[in-house]
Amino acid sequence: MTPGRPVPPPLNLRIPLDETAAGPLEGRLAAARGASSATSGLVGLTVARRAPRADDVEIDIDFCGLCHSDVHATRGEWGTQNYPLVPGHEIVGRVSRVGSDVKDFQPGDRVGVGCMVDSCRECESCLDGLEQYCERGLTGTYGAKDARNGDAVTQGGYASSVVVDRRYVLRVPENLDPAAAAPLLCAGITTFSPLRHFGVRKGHVVGVVGLGGLGHMAVKLAKAMGAEVKVFTTSESKVSAALELGADDVVLSRNEEAMAAENRSIDVIIDTVAAPHDLNPFFRTLRRDGALFQLGLPSEAMPPVNPGALIRRRISYAGSLIGGIAETQEMLDFCAEHGVVSDIELVGAEQLNDAYDRMVAGDVKYRFVLDTSTLQEPSERADA
Repeated sequence: MTPGRPVPPPLNLRIPLDETAAGPLEGRLAAARGASSATSGLVGLTVARRAPRADDVEIDIDFCGLCHSDVHATRGEWGTQNYPLVPGHEIVGRVSRVGSDVKDFQPGDRVGVGCMVDSCRECESCLDGLEQYCERGLTGTYGAKDARNGDAVTQGGYASSVVVDRRYVLRVPENLDPAAAAPLLCAGITTFSPLRHFGVRKGHVVGVVGLGGLGHMAVKLAKAMGAEVKVFTTSESKVSAALELGADDVVLSRNEEAMAAENRSIDVIIDTVAAPHDLNPFFRTLRRDGALFQLGLPSEAMPPVNPGALIRRRISYAGSLIGGIAETQEMLDFCAEHGVVSDIELVGAEQLNDAYDRMVAGDVKYRFVLDTSTLQEPSERADA
């Protein structure tokens, strides 16, 4: 649990549908914060949310995590964007209304929405429950054209409400702090998925490279799975922080002797660093049949990988992208069972631009989360 945040009481009564529920459901305006251009920063906006269709769930958003990808997207650093753009793909809230065919969610349920709100539902990956690898392309929670809704551009969770197809809505267990659970929907599943794919369990040694938003979740999840965890960092200031999170050992990766001492000691490495760095020293720490999963996405080219390092120990160098809906639900249930949430700093709407600057500077321990109760009221006209 995040220090200073009490465990919220369970909701004993269902929230009743409003007066429109007996007839056709109407769309609503949502208060939001987003970018009106690449240089505008985050400003107050009003979003027109669609009327819930038969399979839709409308959610009153309570909290939304801030991801570094939000910064890149709103500032136009990942190519051309459609503005105005409301970011946010770590959404936690309560169901307010449901479509006529929705039977698995009811008003009042605590739910979440992660990085995607649709996929083709027909390709091999989608049928395998791996919607994140949809062969026709997933529909992102924000900044994506929504083919099932007239190619409207999706707008994310820095808002008071959102409407999402029930197939892409997650159930958030009541015993999780909802604010601290929000980053699980991106940082949590991004690190959980490769750990699960490798089959991490008691007896394994997991290496975690980097101790930011992703890295701190990798430490917590690997420990909860029963593994021994070693954190690799370039910063001596991170040593005590890693140990506080539950790491069994910390290795200063710039120290050649310390790295040499880890030769053949690790089963799987979760690399969360988003800056170019040499992977070859880390390959030498892996045992035979070990694997290094690359989660950080550097904007510039990485130093070349020595194929011999892979060949000599049958090492795998792999990537991993978030997780499918079923796996994300598994992760949330696992976190509820083991008491795992993100370490967060709660921010209000007026603090978002400062929070973005602090994320770029690495000044956050370990994730920011927006309290949507601090948003302004929506205007009478929508901006997006």
